[in-house]
Amino acid sequence: MKFKKKLIKNHFVQQLLAFMGAMYIKIVKMTSQVTVKNIETPKYYWQNKKPFILAFWHSQLMMISYCWESNSKINILASGHSDGRFGALVGKYFKLNNIPTSSNDKSISLKPIFTLLKNSNYIGITPDGPRGPNQKVADGIIKISKATEVPIIPIGFSSSKFKKLKSWDSFLITKPFSKCAFVWGEAIIIPKKCNDKQIENYKYKLEVELNKCIEKAKIEANA
Repeated sequence: MKFKKKLIKNHFVQQLLAFMGAMYIKIVKMTSQVTVKNIETPKYYWQNKKPFILAFWHSQLMMISYCWESNSKINILASGHSDGRFGALVGKYFKLNNIPTSSNDKSISLKPIFTLLKNSNYIGITPDGPRGPNQKVADGIIKISKATEVPIIPIGFSSSKFKKLKSWDSFLITKPFSKCAFVWGEAIIIPKKCNDKQIENYKYKLEVELNKCIEKAKIEANA
């Protein structure tokens, strides 16, 4: 078991596994039908070069790059955990830039986020990451949106053929020859002067909107 853990942490092995993972995702995309609904919401921000924060559950990371119809890259907030590092390696094969975070000093990790948003870039955050609870919004995304006055846009994904891993987030592995669907939600704007109680309300609102998007995506994927 110790040897297996050491092997997985090996840089060359991680690079190889990331390449294999990326090729699998590309095969899924090539063999599947992918539809994107309510694209008008992000298009407004893309066309006017306005930043926003893309919100999606951690379990739906695998196919996320295929919701993106802008030449600008998504800057994904990645944890320092092993799964976060692996996800960053896979993301290099797509339109995903990695923003590493420090679990020891969150004030430092937020600096590049604020800089990116100030320069009209796009940030992707899994509000239940990096370790859950599953599909529960943490404070971070709401506080970032509040501090920067940048809206949050939720998105949901579903596929007709998939496997759920036995991980904390029930990570979704989409299978080849699937019918896949993304559904964008409406922008959520967090007032700069909202108090702690209002922050809790916005956390709940984002949870509801994310799950609504997923339910709509399920209908599209299984139609």
